[in-house]
Amino acid sequence: MSNKAIHTSDFKTMVKSNIRNYSMFLMLILIMLIFAPLTGWNNFNPRNFINIFFQNGHVLILAVGMVMIIITRNIDLSVGSVCAFVGALSAMIYNTGVGMPLTVFASILIGVAVGAYQGAWVAFGKMPAFIVTLSGMLLFRGLTYIVTRVTPINFIDFNYSNIATGTLDEVFHISRIGPYMPLAIIFAVIILLVFFFAEFAGRRKKIANEFEVAPISLFITKLVIISLLVLGLADRFGRSRGLPIVVIVVGVVVFIFHFILNNTVLGRYIYAVGGNPHSAKLSGINSDMVIFIVFLFMGGLTGLAAVVSTAYMNSALPQAGNLFELDTIAACYIGGVSAGGGIGTVIGVIVGALVMAAINNGMILMNLGIHFQYVVKALILVLAVFYDIYTRRKAGLG
Repeated sequence: MSNKAIHTSDFKTMVKSNIRNYSMFLMLILIMLIFAPLTGWNNFNPRNFINIFFQNGHVLILAVGMVMIIITRNIDLSVGSVCAFVGALSAMIYNTGVGMPLTVFASILIGVAVGAYQGAWVAFGKMPAFIVTLSGMLLFRGLTYIVTRVTPINFIDFNYSNIATGTLDEVFHISRIGPYMPLAIIFAVIILLVFFFAEFAGRRKKIANEFEVAPISLFITKLVIISLLVLGLADRFGRSRGLPIVVIVVGVVVFIFHFILNNTVLGRYIYAVGGNPHSAKLSGINSDMVIFIVFLFMGGLTGLAAVVSTAYMNSALPQAGNLFELDTIAACYIGGVSAGGGIGTVIGVIVGALVMAAINNGMILMNLGIHFQYVVKALILVLAVFYDIYTRRKAGLG
């Protein structure tokens, strides 16, 4: 294949092969624009943007774990109850005076232990994940009531809540420069520079190995659009309170697990097990261990999400975590994860989670009741799964 052929790949073919990824970003933008006149453009207010991440940080974290669960053809219905349980334990640990870093570390370890418990039943006990995690939903909700004695647990100080509702600028007492708190802009520029370097390096590597790449016009257009989105988000943060700590936490989680899924042997095994478990076993992959590890990841991320959600509420509530699993699973299917397994990306589910967050936020700004929100979420979940099944059948994949 010549370099000329590589550089001039058909534009329509490239768009068609990535239509699911493009449609997610377009859906997010369209939802924001639809809600804009309905909310008096309050959904574009800088303070509202920062509140979206404060309110949905835990969903973004849970979605990263759930995408790996669903890729391997499993499900986790217990994440809400586990969040409540670990959140209660984390509040108790923090109130002993050990500090926030140790509290977060302990919460993640507790989550990993929960993941090991459920993962062992699924991977080695050969039990359906639906049944195991449904049992876990009831088990950990009951344990939460026992641990809390059905009474909220308050914190000894306000430092715990910083992980969910604080900003880096405020923590380091950085002054505003003109209309901006500066750290969001600085971080955005650094991230874009790293992203550009990685994209151009990856493109050069593909060309050197004679792989097909997008036309340079489409490649540059993608970089411009992503730059505008990142800088636009940084602008909203900067004009409000600065760079949210929860955004940094989510960013680290996304980077780690995006790297694992796309650049490691374990990541290839996860996709292989989800795509065709029988062929994966014949290829020598220990499918049971892969599924067990995925549940460990899910447990650890649930422990981290528990800290974030508890911090947002500023207390550990016995009824916390209600319907977290619905938002998380919906985010995955909206984000392009296949109900048949083997397909899904971390970036996709983050966009899917932001779509759910934008819808929730828009309905709240319109003062719609919680009952309407449940109806909308249910319809979105059904339509997302239907879209996946329809496109797979059309493509001859199932």
